[in-house]
Amino acid sequence: MSASTGRTARAWRSLRADRAAVAGLAVVSGVVALGALTFLDAALFDRGLIAAVYYDPTSPAFAPLQPPSPAHPFGTDTLGRDVLARVLYGAKVSVRVAVTAVTVAAVVGSLVGVLAGYSGGAVETVAMRAVDVLLGFPALVLAIGVVAALGFSLTNVIVALGIVYIPQFARIARSSALAESEQAYVDAARVQGYSRRHIVLREVLPNALSPLLVQASLLMAFAIIAEASLSFLGLGVQPPTPSWGGMVSTGADYLTTAPWISLFPGLMIFVTVLAFNLLGDGLRDALDPRESPERRF
Repeated sequence: MSASTGRTARAWRSLRADRAAVAGLAVVSGVVALGALTFLDAALFDRGLIAAVYYDPTSPAFAPLQPPSPAHPFGTDTLGRDVLARVLYGAKVSVRVAVTAVTVAAVVGSLVGVLAGYSGGAVETVAMRAVDVLLGFPALVLAIGVVAALGFSLTNVIVALGIVYIPQFARIARSSALAESEQAYVDAARVQGYSRRHIVLREVLPNALSPLLVQASLLMAFAIIAEASLSFLGLGVQPPTPSWGGMVSTGADYLTTAPWISLFPGLMIFVTVLAFNLLGDGLRDALDPRESPERRF
């Protein structure tokens, strides 16, 4: 326990020393907080939080195609809806998709990978061949196929992306489990008579979390891009619910006359994805033992 605590403390100090990772963490925290507020807005306000303090993101209450101005900092879209209000509300969609899909994939994929790596034999063969089948399809193509089969909705987008990202976690968890299974603490647990379930869940999995955590932070960025791509193609969140990808798609025909419709949601996608990648790189450097001060000299 003390060794694990020491590694965690060193990792945290290393992460704080990485300015890019800290900046990424700040942006990610802001987007997640915004998404959480808009996700809970129905319970706090009858018309929603953004509509209560600013403008309704779904109400065409203004003149269409107004350029950015003090009244509408991001302008208005083709129907006269405030773009800033829609961009803020779109964070709810991106955060919900990224967090939920990656969490589902991480839980399922990690359990499958750890069990396969620790058990070996037929269990490993069947599990990893199923993973290989999923990896045989391009991620976005597989997600489009799943959404097309299930129907066009936000829930089905989350399910599709969860399925797509399971193999990523399963392969990493299997590799980590194979390495951890050779450690002395696993042999000690076997000698003491602990069950396979206890060893997998209480011994092997906690010690394999570092690479899985890094992978989760990186896949958050890919999930946001995938959701935006599906919404751009009309397969994700359906109008009038705002989503960053859908807004970029809506403004695609007005890039020369009203570029702000696509510019600002596209910029939010770029900044959020960059922040998740910076955070993931920082976590990887902080949690990689080869990057610790003891290994550098």
